[in-house]
Amino acid sequence: MTINHNEPDIAELLATSVEPEVLQRLHRRLAAAAAEQHTLDIAYRTFDSPIGKLLLAATERGIVRVAFEVEDHDAVLQLLAEKLSPRILHSAGRLDPAARELDEYFAGTRHHFDLPLDFSLSRGFRLSVLEHLPQIAYGHTESYAQVALAAGSPRAVRAVGTACATNPLPVIVPCHRVVKSDGSFGNYLGGTEAKRTLLSLEAA
Repeated sequence: MTINHNEPDIAELLATSVEPEVLQRLHRRLAAAAAEQHTLDIAYRTFDSPIGKLLLAATERGIVRVAFEVEDHDAVLQLLAEKLSPRILHSAGRLDPAARELDEYFAGTRHHFDLPLDFSLSRGFRLSVLEHLPQIAYGHTESYAQVALAAGSPRAVRAVGTACATNPLPVIVPCHRVVKSDGSFGNYLGGTEAKRTLLSLEAA
């Protein structure tokens, strides 16, 4: 499949009065053509959740980024372009399964995610921490010290905190289940209230 270059440029269409349905149809065709020609490296969409609008981004390998509004979605996309690939396009279709599983999670009917994940943004000990987090059962928590021990470095408690704070896949990779030894929440990129909401949802 090739893109017909005789068709109006997207910028020209945006500058004229075009039905929204027509633009959506053209955008879907563009996304499909890019995927078929392997010129689309990262697809993204947003998802409205009880903890705010989330940005979801995926490569062909799997979900690579989940971002909170406080991170500035435009800035997150810019970083993805710099670190992974500039070939990024809004394409909800590739992320429909993720949106569906998140819907089920927030409805309380899904207790773990069955999504392919791309950990390209994580390395070394941080990656070891992220790989352990899904093993913390739904409705349960572990302390930073317990996670450090499970990740193979019992004394790296502070490094566990850093790994959780820089987790590129929050909610899906549940860093919200990591708390301080005294049971207090600790820091959370999405904010304390978001962490409280997620833990309350799972406790219910």
